[in-house]
Amino acid sequence: MMPNSTSKPAYPAWLEDAIFYQIYPQSFYDSNADGIGDLPGILQKLDYLQNLGVTALWINPCFDSPFQDAGYDIRDYYKVAARYGTNNDLSALFSAARQRGMRILLDLVPGHTSIDHPWFKASCQPQANTYSDWYIWTGSAWDWDVPGFRAVSGLADRDASYLTNFFYFQPALNYGFAAPDPAKPWQQPVDAPGPRQVREEMRKVMRFWLEMGASGFRVDMAHSLVKNDPDFREMKRLWRETRAWLDRDFPEAVLVSEWSNPTVAIGAGFHLDFLLPFGTPGWGALLRKPYTPGPARDPYGFSFFDRSGHGNIREFIDNYLQHYTHTRDQGLIAFPTGNHDVNTRLSIGRDADDLKLIYLMILAMPGVPFIYYGDEIGMRTVQGLVSKEGAYDRTGIRTPMQWDASASAGFSTARPDQFYLPLDPDPARPNVAAQEANPESLLNHVRHLAALRRQHPALHASAGFKPLYAEPGRCPFVFLRSSGVEQIIVAVNPSDRPAEVELDDSFFPATQGTTLYGSPDALRHQGDKWQLSLPPISGGLYRLS
Repeated sequence: MMPNSTSKPAYPAWLEDAIFYQIYPQSFYDSNADGIGDLPGILQKLDYLQNLGVTALWINPCFDSPFQDAGYDIRDYYKVAARYGTNNDLSALFSAARQRGMRILLDLVPGHTSIDHPWFKASCQPQANTYSDWYIWTGSAWDWDVPGFRAVSGLADRDASYLTNFFYFQPALNYGFAAPDPAKPWQQPVDAPGPRQVREEMRKVMRFWLEMGASGFRVDMAHSLVKNDPDFREMKRLWRETRAWLDRDFPEAVLVSEWSNPTVAIGAGFHLDFLLPFGTPGWGALLRKPYTPGPARDPYGFSFFDRSGHGNIREFIDNYLQHYTHTRDQGLIAFPTGNHDVNTRLSIGRDADDLKLIYLMILAMPGVPFIYYGDEIGMRTVQGLVSKEGAYDRTGIRTPMQWDASASAGFSTARPDQFYLPLDPDPARPNVAAQEANPESLLNHVRHLAALRRQHPALHASAGFKPLYAEPGRCPFVFLRSSGVEQIIVAVNPSDRPAEVELDDSFFPATQGTTLYGSPDALRHQGDKWQLSLPPISGGLYRLS
């Protein structure tokens, strides 16, 4: 049975005030002058991250790989890629982070490996062996067309085609089929020997890194493992069994899914699931609307955080509440500023004032916020870059972190032409050093909001949440957070015009509001009403008493 509010806590207590920071390791900080970020580089920047106010890191794949897909094509699950360092470097990073009260999640890629993985090479052999059924092979090399799947033929002497989980070089590991087709005996049930062995091996991988010091995993394509499972019946069973094992052997470990359907993912046993544009349209409606897959996608549409003030907050809040009401007793929603797969950075089409307001909302919402590296200084999407390691139109949001105003942006002492990706060429590109020196910078604003979130229980992950004013095409958006006797009103006005709203005090019995952040005196109690008046592009946190 999944934990609920009447039994043990639904997630480790450290998530209550957690703020995550996502690191794309090859682009964060290079410690050895080869132009590629690495694990010792992350260790050297832990003080910066601690001062930012983050309490946990998610590191994109750092395992041995041929890097055809930026590390999501794993060649050895038990070995750190040489370009990032060694297993000892990762162990040292775990230890140094814990000394600072920080935790680290690794990126688990359970659905597929690289074609260079020894398991797959053995599986390619015509002769039956231990790994023959660790991948999904069809009945013949002439099975080129497999409806509903991608199949690759002719790579091996084995008389079969293999199914992929993403690109052609990422063969799908075999977790079985929820409803095998009797006419296709190569579709094995989930309890067949091959699928059972794959599940056992993946749990060994998880145990290996958890025992070394990892605090959990973000799970890539978490919904993709079991095939022919439209209602996710077997997929849920797999993850619930994994969760039960973690609860028993590693109760402080956290599972975060890339599912983008919190109702399903958290019900399947994950502690957190992301709001992302390819699954939860509310995220796109709030920050990036419309999100249209394919080459015609619009990088900046008419979202709620648009200065016109005509974005429809209901498109966000209705979608959000659908998941929030179904999951609040089981797990948490992860609210990201962006990530390595969202092809535009948060800053596109926005200035620092817009970004400060977005951070106010993200850091005041329920669940757990995730900051994509560089978003805290307003790094921009670099346009026109040639694809690197399978990035394609996502390349421009994976460029080197900008630490200072030097020619190399403080990322590396290598020549810039040796960098993993080119820097933002704009001489005025934002950087950490300049913003640390400016009390009004976006960076210092994020630090301040992160501190407020940690200090106030009403802003923690599971504190109460109630929308107070959310009207389509209108500003502001106002909501109440509460924990025990503490109540905090959160208000955001992204419009370039002033916004006013009257709130009934029956929602929150109080007669005085103390400004924690934002426009002073914006909230006033008059009679049995609260008057909220916000200047253009502004917001605030108001503690009631």
